[in-house]
Amino acid sequence: MVDVSAKSNTTRTAKASARVLLPQSVSTHLVNDELHLPKGPVFQTARLAAIMAAKRTAELIPLCHPLALDHIQIDITLNGHHAEILASVRTTGKTGVEMEALTAASVAALTIYDMCKALSHDIAIGPIELLEKTGGKNDFTRHA
Repeated sequence: MVDVSAKSNTTRTAKASARVLLPQSVSTHLVNDELHLPKGPVFQTARLAAIMAAKRTAELIPLCHPLALDHIQIDITLNGHHAEILASVRTTGKTGVEMEALTAASVAALTIYDMCKALSHDIAIGPIELLEKTGGKNDFTRHA
């Protein structure tokens, strides 16, 4: 791991997104902004999986620092046939939370796939991307 012991604690934030293309056979199960399938409520389950994943990123990605996260927010909306996932993560620490946000968005997308695959395997995930990060030496914002 990178030695961050000399760095100061600062507020660090990151936002990442993922997109899941769902075929019509899945989208027809939408009720009140939630997909209800035999395994349960898809978006609610994906949010919980994303939060759990963000908290365990250091166990999944080699050389990531384990971080105490102060806030995780996962928003999932259906835009046409695309589930749009936005993961926002915040901590006060010596290293950023980009990997936690990206992991959360990725696992939310994979959870949606897992829960919907019984209806169709014609589901596509991507792109998954970092939208912004703040804190530390360099801030970043993806320009459209």
